[in-house]
Parts: sequence; C-alpha cells; structure tokens
Amino acid sequence: MAGPTQHVPVLAAEVLEWLRPAAGQTIVDGTLGGGGHTRLVAEAVGPTGSVIALDRDATAVERATEELRGLPVRALHGNYSDLPEILAGLNVESVDGIVLDLGLSSDQLADVTRGFSFQSTGPLDLRFDETRGEPAWKLVERLSAEHLADLIFQYGEERYSRRIARHIVDVRRAAPIHTAADLARVVRESVPRSRDERIDPATRTFQALRIAVNDELKWLEVGLRRLPDCLRPGGRIAVISFHSLEDRLVKESFRDNARLTVLTRRPIRPTEQEIAMNPRSRSAKLRVAERKTG
Repeated sequence: MAGPTQHVPVLAAEVLEWLRPAAGQTIVDGTLGGGGHTRLVAEAVGPTGSVIALDRDATAVERATEELRGLPVRALHGNYSDLPEILAGLNVESVDGIVLDLGLSSDQLADVTRGFSFQSTGPLDLRFDETRGEPAWKLVERLSAEHLADLIFQYGEERYSRRIARHIVDVRRAAPIHTAADLARVVRESVPRSRDERIDPATRTFQALRIAVNDELKWLEVGLRRLPDCLRPGGRIAVISFHSLEDRLVKESFRDNARLTVLTRRPIRPTEQEIAMNPRSRSAKLRVAERKTG
C-alpha cells in the first residue's frame, strides 16, 4: 500500500479561480499525482458533481483512491491523451473543465525505488508507468555518446550535453550507471557549477531522460490536440507546465486551436509567498483556454 501523499499542489488558488468549478459539474484532472488539485475541485463540485482523475502512475491512483474516499472522485490508471476513449467508456459525453499539472510529484521524488531523486540509490527508472517502456538506466547503458548528447540537449536544453554524454560513456566502460545517485555524480563531474546556480547541475539531464522514457512531449502534443473535443461549450482547460518545452507547446496549441479562446495572454506565475513555502513551484506556469460557444 502506498503511504500518505507528501505533494503540495502548485497554483492551487489560481487553478480554482480560472477553472471555476461549480456544484454539479464534471471536471477531469488528467494528472492526479498527489491528489491536491483533485481534492480542491471535488470539494467545489460537491456531491452532485464528479471528478474523473487520471494518472499514468498506478501508485498515485492507489494512494488517491484511499485518500480521496468520500469525495465524488473516480481515480483511474490511464493517460490523459486517451481521454476521449476513457469518457466514452464511462458514458460521459463531455466535461465542464480539464486541469493538467505536468510537474513531477513530491511522492515520486520521495520513492527511492523509482530514481526520480538525485540521492536515490534505487534503479534509475524514471518511468511514470512502470508497466510500459524501458527504464532510464537502459537508455544510459545502450545509447551512443552522440545520441545521448542529442537527447540531453533537446529535452534538457543542457548546453554541456556533449561533455556530459562523453563522460557517461567513459564511466560506464568501467562500471554500470544504474542508480540516480550514480548518474547525478557523473553529471556533476562533467558540468562546471557557478556559485549562484539555484538548481543542481544534474537537473536538466534527469529532465531529459524522464521526458524521453515517458514520451512526455509526444503525449502532451496529442493531448492538447484531443482534449478540447471533450469540453462542453464554455468549458475550460488549465495546464500547468514547468519548463519551456512544455510551455511552448501549450501556448502554441491554445493559440492555434480554432475551437479555443485563450484567456491568459501571459502565463500565471506563483506568488513570492508560494515560492517561499514551496520552492518547487518557482518554475510553474499556468495557461488557460475556453471552448468557444459558437
């Protein structure tokens, strides 16, 4: 059984303000995670409403099913990009709102068996759904230096990607890089660290591998194309992203979708107070669009 959640939802007040969940509505939380946003939305729609909460991480679904007991929530193991099929299976024609929080949850970081934390001595897995795809340590083990460098540069926007990739290949000749702690050490040895650097030098490399093993940008692109079809006229979609690759996809998809009206000309950012209380929120950006009524 999964332990209690440690996750603190980001931009919680802003999500409620812009999504406007009301009594009796049906809302989708496509990234259940620790269940923070799900709980707030479920309380807003009340017993006459419903929240359909999805996550690719079966452990998150198990935990939320227990912690959200008594609230009008259906927690399901699934990918938000499959929402049209999921709603059809539930006999739900359309919904009043959709929220996606694309960030990594604190629960995943705290799970030492998954490799999300740099200090983890468990396998470097990084998969949200452990039943699909291959773990990150296998990518690190088999990819050429050139392929690794391209992946780290493309998905991590890491300017030292080639230096990191070469060092990974050199190190793995002598000993396998199977844990998060192993990889973090190798990356730190490859990257000069400035004194005013706020993030760990390994952050961008881990981000790149996580995006790769989970096909995150592909599923986001598919989801952004399909989710508006699930909204009732006047329904809203709110997406929280945490890095420029995601935010750019959300911004362009909202702007270019003829079915949507963009409500946030600029992304909503966390307040200084929220960042002080929850430093992981500092890079969060919320964008919101509404399904046209005409």
